[in-house]
Amino acid sequence: MTYSNYSGVLPVNLLPDEASPRWNNKGDNGWQLIATTMVGMQSVPGLVILYGSMVKKKWAVNSAFMALYAFAAVLICWVLWAHNMSFGTRFCPILGKPAFALTRRFLLHEYGGFYVPMADYVYYEFVFAAITVILLGGSLLGRMNFYAWMLFVPMWLTLSYTVGAFSIWGKGFLENYIIDYAGGYVIHLSSGVAGFTAAYWVGPRQSHDRQHFPPNNIIHMLGGAGFLWLGWTGFNGGSPFAANLIASLAIINTHICTATSLLVWVSLDMVVYKKSSVIGAVQGMITGLVCITPGAGIVEPWAAIIMGAMSGSIPWYTMMVLHRRSALFQSVDDTLGAFHTHAVAGLLGGLLSGFFARANLLRMMYPTSHYGPGLMYSILDRKPKDGLIQMGHQIIGAVFIIVWNVVVTSLICILISRIVDLRMKEEDLDIGDDAAHGEEAYALWGDGEKMPIRWQMPPRIPSMCRRLN
Repeated sequence: MTYSNYSGVLPVNLLPDEASPRWNNKGDNGWQLIATTMVGMQSVPGLVILYGSMVKKKWAVNSAFMALYAFAAVLICWVLWAHNMSFGTRFCPILGKPAFALTRRFLLHEYGGFYVPMADYVYYEFVFAAITVILLGGSLLGRMNFYAWMLFVPMWLTLSYTVGAFSIWGKGFLENYIIDYAGGYVIHLSSGVAGFTAAYWVGPRQSHDRQHFPPNNIIHMLGGAGFLWLGWTGFNGGSPFAANLIASLAIINTHICTATSLLVWVSLDMVVYKKSSVIGAVQGMITGLVCITPGAGIVEPWAAIIMGAMSGSIPWYTMMVLHRRSALFQSVDDTLGAFHTHAVAGLLGGLLSGFFARANLLRMMYPTSHYGPGLMYSILDRKPKDGLIQMGHQIIGAVFIIVWNVVVTSLICILISRIVDLRMKEEDLDIGDDAAHGEEAYALWGDGEKMPIRWQMPPRIPSMCRRLN
């Protein structure tokens, strides 16, 4: 027996037992669980390792723990109220009604219009929400009071993330207008803008830390980056909720764009600074992943190459050139540059998706929606008005996400500051992990610094070797 949906005509194995109902497609369900787990591993262990390795040694434990805590806290908030605020019954144009996503009846019924259980949907959208908060936290490493972070995570998830998700992906006022395939706006633009805003309110690191902040383990940093890159297969490949053609296209586009972006970023480093940078390569990788996300399954592979070239160069310019010249960027201490790698790259990807989106791919992904074709194709079809309207929608969506996150993140930080200090005490900032958690990452000398000359091998040891010979 067969069924038809936007993914094509697929065979369904009909089993009479309750564990495999007629609507459940085992292939789609299996892929969705794998894809979701890959996205979860981007955060734990991916960003846990990346953050713990990319910071100064004295902040390794604190940075990794911020990511781990956020992952756990978001899950509990998600199933208790946030999932339905993001994707449930409409309460107002920007928000759904809070409700539990815990009961067997809710989790094991069909996710409407697809052939997987609702549990897959709740799980998948949770890992998206979790990574958004963790990415935001990258702007705050090296000085935020952990107790303030514990309050910030559920408040920001509830008051900011749910609004963006419902407005663009749920049943909100932008759902039928904004092309955002897998979260260029909902996840990356919001996390970059909110992280930058929160960094303003928390305040900067100590001046010494801000000027001298070497990674404590570059090899581990690359390992965390690897989890992030390969995990993006599930990030973009899982968005159709089916093992279909769009999922396959999204995956290959994701890796093409990322590789291009990395190579362009490294090339610019070599041309301008005469030296390739491992950290720069990781930044270029991230901007490529972010840029392709809003259009991964709805653009052609050649467009993914162009998007990669732009995501490897425009965020490079804002981070390496504009950042150093701008008084605003200099006054706000964005520890890992999340504004450039996520806000700038996410905005770029959203606009380029509105430019390169192909009509037939949009119909395959969104059979019941009426998104306009990309501006380029509308010009080629001599209907530029349609493409201009879609670009206008993309801009409106970006403005909404930016304004909402600046305002709400500021209010959250102000409220938390009335309860507990946003920033660690100055004497604790001198110490780092041991002051915050009573633990240290490594029982090793130094803090990413070269060993002094006096630590050479004692002269008596070579003489002993000569006697032994």
